[in-house]
Amino acid sequence: MSIKEKIGKVISNKMDKTIVVSIENRVPHPKYKKILLRTKKYKAHDENNDCRIGDIVKIKQTRPLSRTKFWRMSSIISR
Repeated sequence: MSIKEKIGKVISNKMDKTIVVSIENRVPHPKYKKILLRTKKYKAHDENNDCRIGDIVKIKQTRPLSRTKFWRMSSIISR
């Protein structure tokens, strides 16, 4: 199993040691072929509470850390 990595924007950091990362994906409509913007939110572990809202971060998949948290923040790309 390869380690999955995603890049997204931090939309919430209100929880302790947890951030919510929003990742946008462009997919074509099955019938009309127009490009649609799909957004998915992931909870990620932020050990030192470094992230702020609006940061662009890289997250990677890890073992389950809680009921909804399966990702870990690996690096902050930009503030």
